Amino acid sequence: MQSGYYSSAAGMLTQFNRLDTIANNLANVNTVGFKEDNLVVGDFMRLYKEARDELPNENQTKEAAQFLNRTITKAPQIVDSYTDHSLGTMQKSNNPLDIALSREGLFFLVKTPEGVRLTRDGSFTKDDEGRLVTKSGYEVLPSDYFDSKSPIRLNQEDSIIEIDKNGQMYSNIPNSVKLAEGAKLFIAQPDNIALLKKEGNNLYRYDGETQLESLNDTGAVMQGFVEKSNVNAVKMMTQMIETNRLVEMYQKAMSAQMDDMNNDAINKIARKA
Repeated sequence: MQSGYYSSAAGMLTQFNRLDTIANNLANVNTVGFKEDNLVVGDFMRLYKEARDELPNENQTKEAAQFLNRTITKAPQIVDSYTDHSLGTMQKSNNPLDIALSREGLFFLVKTPEGVRLTRDGSFTKDDEGRLVTKSGYEVLPSDYFDSKSPIRLNQEDSIIEIDKNGQMYSNIPNSVKLAEGAKLFIAQPDNIALLKKEGNNLYRYDGETQLESLNDTGAVMQGFVEKSNVNAVKMMTQMIETNRLVEMYQKAMSAQMDDMNNDAINKIARKA
């Protein structure tokens, strides 16, 4: 059995998966609030050492050694993935409905057809019914949503909208410059952001969303700003070049295994015959 061929094929597949992740990061380099994804590459031996006590055969026995498929012992593979939730650059927009969160781990709550979701994308707008919504049309939720079940509504005649650093909204009284207190943004901080699962439209799913509580004093709300993606385009391009070169290396190794070594073996057998 040509174990080197299978190891090279496994390594190439791993690099293809890595390329997909890098390409997705680069595609979202200008997406507001997007967080960079990364992969952890390991090998079968590492996984074996972590889980060998759970194997059906007792460790350190001949049967246990036979259980281990050594043809993929050193084959690199994806063992984990994670999202980098570090802050992106805050960019001033001067749009009063653009809102950024200047602290890591904080999220807005929005209502989607699939349920309540979390997002860092604070580029909001007002729809035809006066509701505060995302660019995708999802309702932005107020701090008392789980009790009131009502969205944030803005009067069509509101010409002044101010939001303080804790997410409390104020709008002008009609025909006046005086401000009246309105709804407050639901700003949540999940206990463990590693449990967040990415979905489309820059959203995150959190299985315990109904247990989330709105924070009162975050001091992190920045009106008139948007948080840019935290993807480093230069780093991603460097990783893409590195990954492409690894794919070429594995391809040459596979070619050497199947072509050169096989031809050499055939020629030797032919000469002996």
